[in-house]
Amino acid sequence: MTVTDIETLRPDSTLGDVVLDDPAWASLTGPHRRFSERVGGAARYQIDVAPFVALADHRDPQNWRDAATLVGPGGTFAIAGSGIVPPTGWTAQESLEGVQLVDVNLVKEPDPEAIRLGAADVPEILDLVERTRPGPFRPRTIELGTYLGIRRGGALVAMAGERLHPPGWTEISAVCTDPAFRGQGLATRLVSAVAAEIADRGDRVLLHAAARNVTAIRLYLANGFQLRRRTTFSSVKAPA
Repeated sequence: MTVTDIETLRPDSTLGDVVLDDPAWASLTGPHRRFSERVGGAARYQIDVAPFVALADHRDPQNWRDAATLVGPGGTFAIAGSGIVPPTGWTAQESLEGVQLVDVNLVKEPDPEAIRLGAADVPEILDLVERTRPGPFRPRTIELGTYLGIRRGGALVAMAGERLHPPGWTEISAVCTDPAFRGQGLATRLVSAVAAEIADRGDRVLLHAAARNVTAIRLYLANGFQLRRRTTFSSVKAPA
């Protein structure tokens, strides 16, 4: 599979439900409300939790003005969605094409080697994230849900956990493995173990990936995920 192959995959919007159209907004105004800061039609995670801002409707200029108030002059944040165009005065800094995948027949089972990660593990987590770049991770991201890891020789070499939490769903995120330990199936095992905990709560599983991360997407599709929709991860800067 190549990036071109991924581009030809047909999304199925009937998978899941409407809360997945903007899972960040659904999370910040729902199960993750305790982590949110909000001004009118704009909400964001507390800055040491996650870098995401969501708008009630990105087509409404008032919601962008609310976002500017929320993040302050020159503030930057990440926002996800299709067709998002910041108003005049805003700066679109970078964008990355991505995919949203949902579980249709993922095997969900605990892993005897997986350990639950906590606040004391954050320095090691941040080090692993820095070396593997699975996506944004901040000092309090671990508070968003269950994080499981695998250690070898005492060192944290792989992990996966929970991030966005729209009603009825939980996103698996921060899936990463130390390069020296790749090819052993550790990521697959951890995704399955985190998914088992999500399913035990009665939630369904989703995840997001950069479209260029062909290896990970191939693995997710082979393990029981399907493409629901394509999206764009953007970084924007408020007017100064």
